[in-house]
Amino acid sequence: MKNFTHSLLDRDNLNLVLDNLKLGVIAHTPKRIITVFNKEAERITGYSKEEVIGQDCHIAFQAPFCGPKCSFCEETPNLTSETKQYPVTNITKTGETRHLDMTVSAIIDNAGVFKGVVASFKDLTDSINLSLRAENMTNFAGIIGKAKSMQDIFRQIRDVALYNYPVHVSGDTGTGKERVAYAIHDISAYGTGAFVPVNCGAIPEGIVESELFGHVKGAFSGAVKERKGRFELAHKGTLFLDEVAELPLKTQVKLLRFLQEGSFEKVGGEKKVSVDVRIISATNKNLKQEVAQGRFREDLYYRLNVIPIHLPPLRERRSDIPLLATHFLAEAEQESGNKVPELAPETLNTLMDYGWPGNVRELKNSIQFSVVRSRGDKILPTDLPVDIAGEAQSPLSTISFSDPSPMEMPLTRGKLTIESIKIALTKTGGNKSKAARVLGVGRATLYRFLAQHETIKAYADRF
Repeated sequence: MKNFTHSLLDRDNLNLVLDNLKLGVIAHTPKRIITVFNKEAERITGYSKEEVIGQDCHIAFQAPFCGPKCSFCEETPNLTSETKQYPVTNITKTGETRHLDMTVSAIIDNAGVFKGVVASFKDLTDSINLSLRAENMTNFAGIIGKAKSMQDIFRQIRDVALYNYPVHVSGDTGTGKERVAYAIHDISAYGTGAFVPVNCGAIPEGIVESELFGHVKGAFSGAVKERKGRFELAHKGTLFLDEVAELPLKTQVKLLRFLQEGSFEKVGGEKKVSVDVRIISATNKNLKQEVAQGRFREDLYYRLNVIPIHLPPLRERRSDIPLLATHFLAEAEQESGNKVPELAPETLNTLMDYGWPGNVRELKNSIQFSVVRSRGDKILPTDLPVDIAGEAQSPLSTISFSDPSPMEMPLTRGKLTIESIKIALTKTGGNKSKAARVLGVGRATLYRFLAQHETIKAYADRF
């Protein structure tokens, strides 16, 4: 009787401790039967202990409580002794959306036997919403930025992650379109599945359909066995179609059919293959212009562009440059294990004055280059790549030209026209790389424009 009384007291004391924690706590057995659910968990979720204790976790909450990274969705749990920590979006009993910071650990007894899991979680919803309203959040789902335009993007990522609608991310090269796509994937219900990125422009036209949808044995010469495509590899996850504007029209038709039906046929096959996959697309081109010029299907455009997210170029959010530079320096220090030099004030001024045609990617590369080149405890302007240091001494963004010829006309950096390219090529003596920097765009962007406009291409070839 004494031992039984002690047992009850121990249990009551444990419940008392748990109920006074400012963290939600839930525990369940290897069979997902809930055994612990404290008061903070009740407050956050809207469910009472009586409703969930003794119930299957997935049934009690009508979905995996631990979110898309739940380790108990399969018959055999894949949770090891390691602790998992990750953000998760949760729907309360009354239908409210709550953003939680979740920590999940295995429960192992003294004999080393796996007894279940315990999860603790903190409600970050109010602080996230407050930060977004105050526009002072600097890091959201791994994306760095405090400019108003980035705060708006953080809101979009947070909101769209709850739904399986197609998302189209647009923006210049180097602005971080894939990072946004991964952030949406990571905090969505598809976060447990694979994130499969595909650069549509890098796949030879002859095999792009096979790469995306797979093929059966004997479908074509060299098809010695059946092969899964990227759609199948992304089942229960996210397929990221980067540079989607480069897809051949024939493949666009097949992609449209998948978006309508949720199934496809492999190359050379007749059997329908169904997959559950989220589609996120991206391009640095204007898809509406591609539609108008007959290079992209209008019906596919509307299917992909359900939720549009546009990433601004770095030159339009210069206030983020110090924040990003500091972040990349910290990354370099962590990767090398050595203390890295700091940015001298004049170096930061140089970075702020530069046009950044390569956007965030170019800034990261420049910081890495400077860390390697610097020989002191400060990164000086002379430690920067020559293009950046040179432009800071003679800013290309303020170039103007003389009046009789079109060379006196001011250039709008980042916007390509036949006339502006002609001016830049004339000024640089036909050097396309320098002309791209004058125009404030990437070299590949300039080359694509030249390839699409025969008149200016012929003019460039004259040099």
